[in-house]
Amino acid sequence: MKDIKIYVATHKKAKLPDLEEYIPLQVGAALHDDLGYLRDDKGDNISKKNPFYCELTGLYYIWKNEKADIVGLTHYRRYFFKSIRNTKLDNVIDKKYIENILKDYDIILPKKDYFITTIIEQYKKIHKTDDLEKCGEIIKEKYNDYYDSYQRIMKRKGIYCYNMFIMKKKQFDEYMKWLFGIFEELEKKIDISNYDDYNKRIYGFLSERLLNVWLDKNNLKIKEIPVYNVEDKKVVQIKGKMKNVIKKIK
Repeated sequence: MKDIKIYVATHKKAKLPDLEEYIPLQVGAALHDDLGYLRDDKGDNISKKNPFYCELTGLYYIWKNEKADIVGLTHYRRYFFKSIRNTKLDNVIDKKYIENILKDYDIILPKKDYFITTIIEQYKKIHKTDDLEKCGEIIKEKYNDYYDSYQRIMKRKGIYCYNMFIMKKKQFDEYMKWLFGIFEELEKKIDISNYDDYNKRIYGFLSERLLNVWLDKNNLKIKEIPVYNVEDKKVVQIKGKMKNVIKKIK
């Protein structure tokens, strides 16, 4: 069996699946008291950027410091479940389930959410207007082969949210290199010092949209699996559901 590690991004103590493949990862650890979990401020890290990057500080840590064959990220309150008829934590997808799925698919994702408006118009309604467009400019300049996908995705209404996914580490590394390459340039172009605390989480919000661009360009074979919020006790995606605002973990 392959080495599979699913990291659970958290900023507080949480009830976790009792499976060795699920590893709690304290995100923004450099800014908070130790929870006794694996911390994202070890090794090569951007932990201090957590107020702006959200769970991406955890993804960066995984990219730079972990070497499992297959990696994934869930949240302390959101998990992929084998069936929404059984939402006890012992029914989350496990190693065997994941390995079997990835024999035929490239990536495991939540079911799509759908907005009333296009992705770019929805972003402009609740975030700073031109930040996503600046990402498009960077993609056009630095990753031009992705620009058609960027334009195509911005006109769609369906989106994979939550920065939750499971895939082979090699593929994950390629995605991280692309994503953080864009953000490295974006940090030079924008000033978020006057943003409110919600909108300072800009890189977390942007990455949800950019994941969809990366998926489109690379034509990945996607397996959608339902996600259940164990705190709110509800399924957080239903295919075809109309949404205006994405709720994110703090």
